[in-house]
Amino acid sequence: MKLLITEKPSVAMEFAKVLKIDTKRKNGFLEGKEWIVTWCVGHLITMSYPEKYNENLKYWNLNTLPFLPKVYKYEVIPAVQNQFEIVKGLLTREDVSEIYIATDSGREGEYIYRLVDEMAGVSKEKIRKRVWIDSQTEEEIQKGIREAKDWQEYNSLSHSAYLRAKEDYLIGINFSRLLSIIFGKRIAKQIGEDRISIAVGRVMTCVLGMVVTREREIKNFIKTKYYKILGNFGKEGASFKAEWKASETSKLWNSPLLYHDSGFKKEEDAKQLISEMQHKKAIILEIKKTKQKENAPLLFNLAEIQNECTKVFKMKPDETLEVIQELYEKKLVTYPRTDARVLSTAIAKEIGKNLNGLYKNFHHEEVHHDITKMIEEKYSTNLIKTKYVNDSKITDHYAIIPTGQGFENYKTLSDLKKQIYTLIVKRFIAIFYPPAEYNKVSLKISIEGEIFHASGKVCINQGFLAVLKSRIKENEESENLLTLSHLKKGQEIEVISFETKDSETSPPSRYNSGGMILAMENAGKLIEDEALREQIKGAGIGTSATRGEIIKKLERIGYIQINQKTQIITPTIKGEAIYDVINKSIPDMLNPELTASWEKGLDMVAKKEIKPEVFMQKLEKYIHAKIDRLVIKQ
Repeated sequence: MKLLITEKPSVAMEFAKVLKIDTKRKNGFLEGKEWIVTWCVGHLITMSYPEKYNENLKYWNLNTLPFLPKVYKYEVIPAVQNQFEIVKGLLTREDVSEIYIATDSGREGEYIYRLVDEMAGVSKEKIRKRVWIDSQTEEEIQKGIREAKDWQEYNSLSHSAYLRAKEDYLIGINFSRLLSIIFGKRIAKQIGEDRISIAVGRVMTCVLGMVVTREREIKNFIKTKYYKILGNFGKEGASFKAEWKASETSKLWNSPLLYHDSGFKKEEDAKQLISEMQHKKAIILEIKKTKQKENAPLLFNLAEIQNECTKVFKMKPDETLEVIQELYEKKLVTYPRTDARVLSTAIAKEIGKNLNGLYKNFHHEEVHHDITKMIEEKYSTNLIKTKYVNDSKITDHYAIIPTGQGFENYKTLSDLKKQIYTLIVKRFIAIFYPPAEYNKVSLKISIEGEIFHASGKVCINQGFLAVLKSRIKENEESENLLTLSHLKKGQEIEVISFETKDSETSPPSRYNSGGMILAMENAGKLIEDEALREQIKGAGIGTSATRGEIIKKLERIGYIQINQKTQIITPTIKGEAIYDVINKSIPDMLNPELTASWEKGLDMVAKKEIKPEVFMQKLEKYIHAKIDRLVIKQ
């Protein structure tokens, strides 16, 4: 017999259907003539608490730190003991000769099964194969089973998964105990509680640091007022505004009267320059006419769709993940826990199947119109040489895209889930559309060496913007375009009037929950520009699968609060107090770059670039050093 094990019961049912097994039986597994299908219910096994190593470790004491076991202990989670026994019985059944591992295709899914295999004591003689799929369509499941590889090919991913769990475990236990023993009473008194334990986490503490640091930047920000000069040029009915900026030809170049190069510290100084320019000739010094093109954005990965849903629907990241996971399990989209925003070459070659499925079976008026236009305009579906296909930017899975299937399940979705699915569909269709095109005119006007700048821009071909209508913004510059287009270099132009404009510097914005996900993905940098985000993308904080849960945990333990309407994140009094303690004792834990470097190390283990023992040695050395330094101070 062949045994196939999935991560969730719902996924098991899909595999059972493909394997032609009766799905009505509910005794913890499904059995056919050749196949048995069973399931975990998420994690069945967990790491044991320190007291399972030694009863005395139940009590928190500096003398027992650091806690660094040589051999790690694991145990079955009591709530799922029954399902574990069922799975164990099947794994060790004498007539089961092959085991197909079909837990989620990623690091965490690998970890879930490996723990079960280890705890169940499965014979080494049994053949184990790893099923790796990108969607739950029938074809993908069949392909995954047919092309399943020996599980040992995923050993490095397994090593990375075990190390990630050990790292979080050791940092959490050692540093939480350490800081609670030393600073717990002080913080409890400070925030008016009887007692408090300080929760420290490799990723969680870093995110808390980002929130508190941003909040203090805002509170300590002092607004600076400054004054700009605007000129109104041309003729009544055909005029345009241009802004003065200091240049090397200006009498105020590098003047202490200026705030940067476009404003004055005092309004009277701005008015003084205006008075000196009155009744002087204005000449077109330079004029540039260009055409610009803008391509559709890259596809969604999990972080991008979480950010989009926060902006559009005010949803928390973990709520978005739940929806995308459901869409995946209903065969509507591909695997959600991905960091990639591009497709693989192999998928790009078959992408017509996805489009055909949408066109024939997704009865959505706007989407049907968009695909019909593609057909009528004969837009190419060959993506191979575009920025949307890049094998080097894919690790485990490609971007989230619609499968073009599962529409019998679409009908059962709530309106919100349908809207989120449509977001993914439209982002996908947009990559087949031509670029948006703009006409742009920019010019410089000189009044005896004082330079004014003006520009105009208008969209002349919507291209992909016709699909992503939410991205079309009213452009103030477009009003200037017609007027500016008729001007010529060297032409004298009439000055209608001058005016001063009050401006002031702005503090940084607070994170919202979606923005925090992006900041975590980019190692602490909140980068609004989508193209720039992709350029600098590297090792992030946490993983696509865990970031939403980290934010949720910080809120649950009372370190941050999230406005339900706006999703804006602010720290609590407790969160700030704990931040201060960590900042004084283990400031490294607040450093996004350091936290990202640990994640990078795990990635290097998965890619076989470093050995697991090297990573573990560095981790234990780090924990030793931090504890020794703090204990000596006591």
